[in-house]
Amino acid sequence: MRPLIAAVLILAASCAPRPEPADLVLRHGTIATMDPSHPQVEALAARGGRIVAVGSDSEIEAFVSPATEVVDLAGAFATPGLIESHAHFLGLGRARLNLDLTKARSWDEVVARVAEEAGRRPPGTWILGWGWHQEKWDSPPVPSVEGYPVHDALSRTVPDHPVLLKHASGGHGAIVNARAMQAAGIGPQTPDPPGGTIVRDERGMPTGMLRESAYDLARAAMDRADADRTPAEREADLRREIEVASRECLSKGITTFHDAHATIDEIDLFRKVAEEGKLGLRLWVMALDTPERLRELLPSHRWIGVADGHLTVRSVKQQIDGALGSHGAWLLEPYADHEGTGLVTTPVAEIEAVARLAIAQGFQLCVHAIGDRANRETLDLYERVFRENPDKKDLRWRIEHAQILAPGDVPRFAKLGVLAAMQGIHCTSDGPWVPKRLGDERARTEAYVWRDLLDAGAVISNGTDAPIEDVDPIPNIHASVTRRMGDGRAFYPEQRMSREEALRSYTVAGAYAGFEEDLKGTLTPGKLADVTVFSRDLRSVPDDEILGIGVLYTIVGGKVLHRAGP
Repeated sequence: MRPLIAAVLILAASCAPRPEPADLVLRHGTIATMDPSHPQVEALAARGGRIVAVGSDSEIEAFVSPATEVVDLAGAFATPGLIESHAHFLGLGRARLNLDLTKARSWDEVVARVAEEAGRRPPGTWILGWGWHQEKWDSPPVPSVEGYPVHDALSRTVPDHPVLLKHASGGHGAIVNARAMQAAGIGPQTPDPPGGTIVRDERGMPTGMLRESAYDLARAAMDRADADRTPAEREADLRREIEVASRECLSKGITTFHDAHATIDEIDLFRKVAEEGKLGLRLWVMALDTPERLRELLPSHRWIGVADGHLTVRSVKQQIDGALGSHGAWLLEPYADHEGTGLVTTPVAEIEAVARLAIAQGFQLCVHAIGDRANRETLDLYERVFRENPDKKDLRWRIEHAQILAPGDVPRFAKLGVLAAMQGIHCTSDGPWVPKRLGDERARTEAYVWRDLLDAGAVISNGTDAPIEDVDPIPNIHASVTRRMGDGRAFYPEQRMSREEALRSYTVAGAYAGFEEDLKGTLTPGKLADVTVFSRDLRSVPDDEILGIGVLYTIVGGKVLHRAGP
């Protein structure tokens, strides 16, 4: 009987219908699904942009046909497609197309680089640069005011071009030359705009350094100079920025990008590009525009999964304070190295009005808050609005950055259901000068307190704030799990994430932060076939070797959009 039973079983197996072939199969890999029901598998099959099966090589072999694209991972490490949870999409593209000053080691080098660029451009055209940071130079600038360089050398060397050089903190500060100040109407009598500072020397003369909203004066002058260009020319520039940003993100394993602000007009262009099939990765966008435009246009711009899941708009961005590096973060106590407690860049009452608009229209609210006072005010505001709307549940409102937190405010994130959208790399990039800004005790107890937030039950999604930092997730994950700065010291290492937590912050938490956990974050059948493949296992490689890991493949919707070269 036994041979007969065996023969019947073999016949039954041979007669079992084969599954419909997959479009893509990954096999011979170490695949971390982030799904606790089957946390690690060897292979994956996708069809129609979705995962249809995960399992062993032998189990997934049934999905292979002559038409199936088969990728042999050869033991490489794969994860759910990485989600960049806070960065600036057009800003990334624009930064790559303008003067990169991130590696400059002195003010003299910055001036020389600008002069070289001026030699390639007709007189009168604007020169835009970005990424300088006085705290990262080999020596402080001379002369200086409040630690920032003075425009004199730049104005002497480049007199015929208006120059705007954004600080590494992004739109939180910039230095301009005399030609740009003239175009912007900035002089000794120009008042500081609300939420900004025109830095001045002891004689009251502008130094060229513009903090927070004062930066907008120069930006507006540059926009006026651009007004003669046609809408088609301006759109062509934006499309180029989209193309450059998408290509860089895909090369670094990013499959979804949470864009930390875009105007309604920019969002309209994103939709056009997405529906043309030219976006590449997936965009999840926070709308940032005037209160009037938001009131008028938000209801018609709540888009979920447009263009086969490539564009979602369901959140609104606001900004309550500035950056720590430019002394713009709003603090409870004065800076240790500067008079005052920072800047309120948007009045709390104005943000609260937008918050009520957002909750009425079914939008998340995402508020930039860096200082401990800014974070407390934001949490207080959220709590007031939540209390007024007890019928609204599972809102997942976010605080973008959450860098400096008073210890008593840490438990409020989990209690209120507020997400901390943080950037691991900011800790190690800023670490060498944070104690100078805050003092040692505040830096130890309040700065980048990931462990305290996680232990209190908060959800942390991870990002880079690109182009402020490189959009590359590898240095960001390294910073999250080591908190090791460039000089080898660890910035209060007791606040580190584990490897598993760091991966969750880029996958599961990122999906949850965008209300997309049913689509992304784990490699589960039925979800989008978005996968990132690395050269080594991020969970086990020694700390010192994390930075050597590369991205081999980036897969979006079952299509391989990036392959590493030989």
